[in-house]
Amino acid sequence: MTMLFSEKILRFLFQLKLPFKLNNGVEVLDVHGSTEVKKACTDFCNKFYGDNNQRHLLLGINPGRYGGGITGIPFTDSIRLQNDCGIVNGFVKKQELSSVFIYDMINAFGGAENFYKQFYISAVSPLGFVKDGKNLNYYDDKLLLKTIEPFVIDCMEKQVAFGIHRDVCFCIGEGENFKCLNRLNEKYKWFNEVKAVPHPRFVMQYRLKRKEEYIQQYIEVLRQTAY
Repeated sequence: MTMLFSEKILRFLFQLKLPFKLNNGVEVLDVHGSTEVKKACTDFCNKFYGDNNQRHLLLGINPGRYGGGITGIPFTDSIRLQNDCGIVNGFVKKQELSSVFIYDMINAFGGAENFYKQFYISAVSPLGFVKDGKNLNYYDDKLLLKTIEPFVIDCMEKQVAFGIHRDVCFCIGEGENFKCLNRLNEKYKWFNEVKAVPHPRFVMQYRLKRKEEYIQQYIEVLRQTAY
């Protein structure tokens, strides 16, 4: 029997483990062993991915402390999970700026149900990192960047096998994340093309007055692939 898209995601998430030890005071955000996170992920995936549809992939950097680092769901903080996805949860209600932008964009696109029928969001590193109590991007630590590459490649191979369209992948972040993903894609040929869109954190922190303009930029790029 063919596994549903939701079942493939959940199997992937609940088996995520770093195949290496972290150095330089770096800690991993690995929350998928929590009973509450497992329930939230299961409810979310069953609601939005319980089919065999193919989807296009959007890839962020790595989960942050207040979004996927709490809920286990990329770019989805506890507030958006409850208010925008309709999944009641007992997580501490903390806002993540990137999640605010992504769900404003998703709602402008037509809502969570319509969006997730067509798109799957993950990250170049599906596990996040923290150093000195702050979020750490995988590419900001040279040793981590080098060490994490086999893990990134393995995660990508597994996710592409879910039933991901291979014509184009969307990279959330136009700088180092795009550079790293593009370099790997040129070698492993996962996608015909990688298109970059601005990172939500950048928009919310430095271009807030132009947020609606950036949301429309996202929608225009994504709708080029909509079926």
